[in-house]
Amino acid sequence: MLSVSAGLLGLVRLAWPEAAPSPGASGSGGGVQVPDPLPAPPPGLGEKMSTLLSWGKWAVLVCGVAGLFICAGQMAIGRKNRSTFAADGATGIPWVLGGLSLAATASSIVEVFFK
Repeated sequence: MLSVSAGLLGLVRLAWPEAAPSPGASGSGGGVQVPDPLPAPPPGLGEKMSTLLSWGKWAVLVCGVAGLFICAGQMAIGRKNRSTFAADGATGIPWVLGGLSLAATASSIVEVFFK
């Protein structure tokens, strides 16, 4: 497949020698300028999306607290004669904290790619 695409590229260069260089060539300045606008909400949708995102954050917070309570309950119930149940509760804590951490930093992570 690579040789076919290299052959086609050679044919294109023979047919159109003034064509722009390949994307890998640097410093030639013959490429097309691609616009890069800032993200903006459609008219009237910004406030609704903010409300929806705030509801999502609240739901994640409630689920995180419930998850920690469930893990604590598993550990308390499994304290005597049910050690695997207690271990399951203990291993669930890092997952809950990881989910809460991801939710807390989600906007910063996304902002890195759209800045």
